[in-house]
Amino acid sequence: MNYLGIDIGKNNHVASMIGEDGKPVFRAFSFSNATEGAESLFAKLEAHNVHKDELEIGLEATGHYWLPVYSYLHDKGCKIHVINPIQMDGWRKGVEIRKRKTDVIGSMLIAEFVRYGDFIEARLPEEAIFSLKNLTRFRSYLVDSIGDLKRKIICVLDQVFPEYQSVFVDVFGKTSKEILLQFGSPAELEEVSAETLAELLADLSRRKIGFEKAEKLSRAAASSFGVTFCRDSFAFQLRMLIEQIKYIESQVKDTEAEICAIMDKLSSPITTVPGIGKKLGAVIFGEIGDIGKFDYASKLVVFAGIDSAVNQSGEFEASNNHVSKRGSPYLRRALYQAALVAAVGKSPDPVLSAFYRKKLTEGEHHETSVVAVARKLCYIIYSVLKEDRPFEIRNS
Repeated sequence: MNYLGIDIGKNNHVASMIGEDGKPVFRAFSFSNATEGAESLFAKLEAHNVHKDELEIGLEATGHYWLPVYSYLHDKGCKIHVINPIQMDGWRKGVEIRKRKTDVIGSMLIAEFVRYGDFIEARLPEEAIFSLKNLTRFRSYLVDSIGDLKRKIICVLDQVFPEYQSVFVDVFGKTSKEILLQFGSPAELEEVSAETLAELLADLSRRKIGFEKAEKLSRAAASSFGVTFCRDSFAFQLRMLIEQIKYIESQVKDTEAEICAIMDKLSSPITTVPGIGKKLGAVIFGEIGDIGKFDYASKLVVFAGIDSAVNQSGEFEASNNHVSKRGSPYLRRALYQAALVAAVGKSPDPVLSAFYRKKLTEGEHHETSVVAVARKLCYIIYSVLKEDRPFEIRNS
């Protein structure tokens, strides 16, 4: 058996191979992150009479750069070991201390690590779950982008029409956004009569908003303390920002439809867990991946980064330990949101809600109590996914 280690890079990768006896077959073969580059690697293997059945390949799951290499090798039917960078880093430090070699490079160390064989292999989820992870992270990016745009809009309004937020409590509601699109400054609103504005508001809000709101908006525009210079540039900027929000909101809806379609096909029992619907369930399911990689529920807690980070030095040990925040921030945020819904939502779970209140009576803060509920949810999720069964609703 031969062992090939690949040191992953953005544009180029480096491969080294050792034999069964640990002796180098070749070192530091560089190939590009392209089909031609991967083919040159196989040509190199053929030159050394190495068949894929006599080869084990190791590579680190470094960022996202490893995925194209993995995909190519997987399609070729190679035996691949995806190694967690944390494990590899520990091995790398140990080898460097023992051997003190200056010419040992990353790919050789990976090859030696695979030959040694004492590692926990990163398990890749099936395609549907991997798609969930990609789409839910993309949705998170879109939502965060909308948040950034909203902050920019508030900044513009503070300069050009600071009174606007006193008229519309929800600046980013459907009606308000349409008003901002059509009238980008107080001066433009002043040109419209209260009656015309009232009719427009009524049409936009399906008759929920009428003349009273129109009068208030007209008065605010007439007495606005906003800047009077560069009005056109501010109005233009405001319209562009609103249009961006509307477009990204449509993308969020389309992305959510894709996510829900995958969740429907998977029929996962995770949506039966208190506080978890399709959206949060998709995030949690996608981030966890294969539940089989966790031997115990406590390991899932650690993976989510909601375990306690012990603060200890010498004989001192802090009494109030914060969560470690290791692992996936997407998973951690989704669990926290699910815990909020389960503990203090409109239809809270009786057991988890009682546990939350108990924590409060013990002197814990709200956030600490919600995190405690999130830990309990981890145990429930672990059981539901491990046994592939729906959560049983408890009344006490």
